[in-house]
Amino acid sequence: MSARLVIDPQYARYQSTGAVVSLQQLLIQRYAARTLEYLAHNRSIAGISGLHLSKMRGRGIDFEEFRPYQAGDDIRLIDWRVTARTSRPFTKVFREERERPVIIAVDQSRNMYFGSQVAFKSVISAQAAAVFCWLAVDNGDRVGGLVYSDRSSSLVRPKRSRRSALHLLNQVHRYNQELQRVTSPNEDPPPNPEFRPGLAAALGQIQRISKPGSTLYIISDFMTLDDKALQYMNQLSRHNNVICCLVYDVLEENLPVPGIYSITDGSRKGALNTHNSKARQRYKHQFQERMQFLESELDKLQIRLIKMRTNQLVVEQIREWIAKNY
Repeated sequence: MSARLVIDPQYARYQSTGAVVSLQQLLIQRYAARTLEYLAHNRSIAGISGLHLSKMRGRGIDFEEFRPYQAGDDIRLIDWRVTARTSRPFTKVFREERERPVIIAVDQSRNMYFGSQVAFKSVISAQAAAVFCWLAVDNGDRVGGLVYSDRSSSLVRPKRSRRSALHLLNQVHRYNQELQRVTSPNEDPPPNPEFRPGLAAALGQIQRISKPGSTLYIISDFMTLDDKALQYMNQLSRHNNVICCLVYDVLEENLPVPGIYSITDGSRKGALNTHNSKARQRYKHQFQERMQFLESELDKLQIRLIKMRTNQLVVEQIREWIAKNY
């Protein structure tokens, strides 16, 4: 198994490590976002204004003003009421809608509280959310999102303000810190019996606040992906730019070198024997099948996928994805 942290002096100072993330680490991602913004604008991503890593969907124009009709104007845009009132033909002028809602769904469930090297999946997802959040702020877009765990969720409606971005990052930080108190599901039931954990429930909440033309980032390990979640993704992707960010650990991809390892889920301990070659192959094959299934389902919905490994720099992985896809 090749597991390493790719060190690039340009981006390494932005990387979060360990089992939890600090609020300061989320705030500093603004500088990481600016390195991506420069790259993206140079590449003229999808021919759109601003940094939305997908093609626009929805109307995307706003009425700006009336002006006298000129030769070559589309006669369908003539406003007949103004024309009748002034006795001169006037046409309506539209401008491209530059401000678009950006919604970030951040998975901070128990499945994400795992990591074998460098950082936990929950930390990587929090850092990626901060990068996308600051990209939206610097582009003048409205930003909001949903942070969810096995016990609860926190919804932040998109607003065009730095305060809204900070509120979202505060919720990401709070949920990330709460993962330190993870116990077994039997000992720690959700306090609200009406709360439904999982990706499908999160997407259901997002669907209620999303408007056509929004950009939606879904950052998760997609362990709870099911038919209901795919149904919500299908509905959201029809009128929005949906980008999925898969976060996974190298230990989920391949078993470590042959040996006996102590493992724990925070409350119970056990041993992992990796000497059996058939078991190692079976383990690797199961991961590959899961990746193929996810890629196939997202491809059907024309949803783009960013893969993020926990042992590599977040900002560099996003930068490489932009360079490869645009």
